[in-house]
Amino acid sequence: MPDEALIRSLRDQIFGDSTWKAYALLDGASVPELPQRLWELEPDFQCLYRGELEPDIAEVAPYLVRLQPECAFTAWVLEKGWGNHWGIFALSEAEIYVLRRHFRTFIMVRDPDGKILYFRYYDPRVLRVYLPLCNQEEMATVFGPVAAYLLEDEDPAVLLRFTPGTVQPERRKIGLVDVGQPL
Repeated sequence: MPDEALIRSLRDQIFGDSTWKAYALLDGASVPELPQRLWELEPDFQCLYRGELEPDIAEVAPYLVRLQPECAFTAWVLEKGWGNHWGIFALSEAEIYVLRRHFRTFIMVRDPDGKILYFRYYDPRVLRVYLPLCNQEEMATVFGPVAAYLLEDEDPAVLLRFTPGTVQPERRKIGLVDVGQPL
């Protein structure tokens, strides 16, 4: 579990600007008992998959969750999930239903041979490699209503903040143990 100073710094990065609503996009395949925690702790959430899901699919599905600063669910995600590739964070002015629609648009992608694949962009190990490679058109698609993506670096003491740039996404590394100082 990350130390208290790191969690405080992470909270500051996620909730520091009241202009934005904070969301977590969590990977059920990486988060133990995610559906149970969602029902138990009752944050505002939506599954990215449509319809009534079989229990085994619901267990591994991606979920979009509106985070509140002083919520038990938020504390659980930050304390247990940071550094364990549970998901990514997004800052946006948009409501949850708008973001769900946006995030659903690129859950399935085609490979160069035209084969349809799941794109697990909500895994920080995937997004931190993919975003720097985006061209302008891809960047517009991935960001849409999202002002910034926040995700763990390979070193969990470092937060990566991606924002739309003029040509490609801008990446900023922020040291969490040094109270948010750029690296």
